[in-house]
Amino acid sequence: MDKRFEHVPINAQCPEEEEEDDVSSVEKRSHGGLYDQALTSMPLAVPARVAVALEANEEERQGNQVTDSGDAFPAESYAHIEDPNERRRLALAEIDKAPFGWYHVRAVVVAGIGFFTDAYDIFAINLVTAMLGVVYWQSATSKPGIIPTDSDTAIKVATSGGTVLGQVGFGILADVVGRKRMYGLELIIIIFATLAQSLSAASPAMSVVGLIIFWRVLMGVGIGGDYPLSSIITSEFATTKWRGAMMGAVFAMQGIGQLAAALIALIVTSGFKESLLTASGPSSCDGVCQLAVDKMWRVVIGFGAVPGCIALYYRLTIPETPRYTFDVARDVEKAGEDTKAYIQGKAEGRPDEVRRVTVIADTEGRLEIPKASFADFVRHYRQWKFGKVLLGTAGSWFFLDVAFYGLGLNNSIILGAIGYSKGDSMYEIFRRNAVGNLILVCAGAIPGYWVTVFTVDTLGRKTIQFMGFAMLTIIFVIIGFAYDTLLDHNGALLALYVLAQFFFNFGPNATTFIVPGECFPTRYRSTSHGISAASGKVGAIIAQVVFGPLRQRGAPPGSNDSPWLNHVMEIFALFMLCGLFTTFLIPETKRKTLEELAGEVPGTANYDPGSHSAAYKTGSEPDNNSGEKV
Repeated sequence: MDKRFEHVPINAQCPEEEEEDDVSSVEKRSHGGLYDQALTSMPLAVPARVAVALEANEEERQGNQVTDSGDAFPAESYAHIEDPNERRRLALAEIDKAPFGWYHVRAVVVAGIGFFTDAYDIFAINLVTAMLGVVYWQSATSKPGIIPTDSDTAIKVATSGGTVLGQVGFGILADVVGRKRMYGLELIIIIFATLAQSLSAASPAMSVVGLIIFWRVLMGVGIGGDYPLSSIITSEFATTKWRGAMMGAVFAMQGIGQLAAALIALIVTSGFKESLLTASGPSSCDGVCQLAVDKMWRVVIGFGAVPGCIALYYRLTIPETPRYTFDVARDVEKAGEDTKAYIQGKAEGRPDEVRRVTVIADTEGRLEIPKASFADFVRHYRQWKFGKVLLGTAGSWFFLDVAFYGLGLNNSIILGAIGYSKGDSMYEIFRRNAVGNLILVCAGAIPGYWVTVFTVDTLGRKTIQFMGFAMLTIIFVIIGFAYDTLLDHNGALLALYVLAQFFFNFGPNATTFIVPGECFPTRYRSTSHGISAASGKVGAIIAQVVFGPLRQRGAPPGSNDSPWLNHVMEIFALFMLCGLFTTFLIPETKRKTLEELAGEVPGTANYDPGSHSAAYKTGSEPDNNSGEKV
């Protein structure tokens, strides 16, 4: 619209029209023919500039039509609406009801590539530690060529420790300074730490274990930051109808990352086949064999930086979510323009800066949503109906990850059951290990992820999580109490393992990521998701530090036997049962708007009167001097 007419009200009326039926300005803008009627029937008493302004607005309205799959979808700025709360409601409704389009695909791909990188870096280390043993423990007096159990555990736990810090830290910062400012920073940390790991080497003053632990803690901080950021950015940009599928697709990239880690390990093993064939086992892998393995682990780790570099530009240029701009930055004009830009596939909205400053000052104290503060955070979660949700998401994720990471303790046994644990040369050992992991990932994990994607918006998050925990409880009970019998029937043990992987991912492993990104208010959504995710990683640390050694209770010194593994599986069954009960604390988020789930919509069962700020409620009464709302 011509800036000369911005001050002209769209719904200007003649004095003689004042007593006609009141029609909201929104209704006027929603019927294009009304403009033509207004222009043809306008009394001569109306100044010409009003007619010109109406014409300019009609041109802008027509120019703002965008087409997706043949359906016209209006991308209105609603700049003519004076009430900032109504402007917020209408703008967010555009996002919620938008037809699925390329702008949604772009958001999923940008977030998903980062999650692919996270999963690759987390699970690649399971394949790399065996290589580290060959390179750095070749001259060990006990078990040459095998990495000590303590070093192996420390390297793997380091990532989880850093992840806890990143989930809480980035979660809080994304609510304080914004999603856009933090998104991409965590990926830079991951890329830098990944490359640093691949270039690490021992020295007289520093062991390679210490170096790798340091860089994996730093990498874990970046990975941890990706959990809340990818979840809430996808959630806040998603259409209500397909929000679960979009978030599920982002999380499903974890399975593709695991697949890629095993695939890259298989490729580098094949590339160094001739060198690896010179050694029959880890203790004899020296010379050209040891040199080949040293190159292999660096390539496997370093490749994790490649997808991150591809996604980095798009993360750094992703727009701020309109919900954050409305509710936390409280910039109504910018949020409205960002909404319109997002629907049109543009990077960000560019409002008139003079008008933007004016609107910020004018809407101060008029927005219903309270400002974020520690006092408001405590007030909100002190209410049981909201506090129980945070307890439910954090508790479910904790119980899940104890068993999810603990099930990895079975990998060597499962690989042995299908004939992929040993070999007559280093080439066969590494090849079978990589192929075995490919089989396990493809058999259970990846199908589970994608079944969730295709059903989560129809079955519902709570249903899938409840079913998953119930099935996992049964599976772990069977494995635990019938373990000795199952060892004599490798096919049965493999089937139960694959079923467990399937119901982890078509179950709580996916829903514990999705639900925390939906059910909390915008001003605390990232913090709450970070707290929930960090609870899960604490469970992962417990699984690796406590249950790892516990499974070897009663084993002869120096043995890799796991005589207590059956009892560990029984304990995991109890954790799954606890997850079943915490599921009752979370709401069903299917087909509900984020504002309804946050208790911000009057008339709904979840409504929180405190979600309307005291400043607005105080100022909502007419001022005796002006007759207007303050």
